Parts: sequence; structure tokens; C-alpha cells
Amino acid sequence: MKRSLFAVVAALSTSLSAQSLLGAPEFIRVQREEIARQREVITAFYQEDAKACWQKFAVNACLSDARKMRRAALEPLRQQDLLLNAQERQWRTEQRNLRLEGKQPENRSTP
Repeated sequence: MKRSLFAVVAALSTSLSAQSLLGAPEFIRVQREEIARQREVITAFYQEDAKACWQKFAVNACLSDARKMRRAALEPLRQQDLLLNAQERQWRTEQRNLRLEGKQPENRSTP
């Protein structure tokens, strides 16, 4: 179960490796949807593992291990989400700067 969870995360995370020909907002939206799907898969694996823990003698230790695995699997997604946030902030700053440049008069004489 543990190996399959990490294999799924590794396979799904390869889609974030390079930006496609989509525009920045579209790319960010698509990547956020992909991250959400990956989180759902990880959550489903965690719930399955947690449910299986209740059949064992050491329930608390098993649940703790399942939570550790979930945190370890979610950390790369968190990092990808932070990277997307930074890209979105950069894109918005660029768009704002372009709008402000368009509002500036052509003759930039200082008073």
C-alpha cells in the first residue's frame, strides 16, 4: 500500500515539471486542478489505511504511521502549490505593471 501511494504521487507529479503552451492563468488553473486530484487520491489512500488500522492490535501506532505517510505524500503537493502561488503573484504583478505603464503619459518629464 505504501509503495503504491508513493508511485501514484510520483506519476502524477510529473505533470508539473514543465509549463505547457497555455497562458499563465490557464496553466495555473490546470495545475491547481491536478494538485486537487492528487490530494483526493492521497486522502483516499489514507482513509483506506486508517480503516485497515482498526483491524490491528496497535491501532494508535498504525494510525500514527498512516498520518506520517499522508503528510509525507502531501508535502510535495504543498511545495508545488507554493510554487504556483509565487508564479501567480509574479504574473499578477506583471499584469499590473503593464496596466500602469499603459496609463503613464508618453512624455515623462520630471517637475
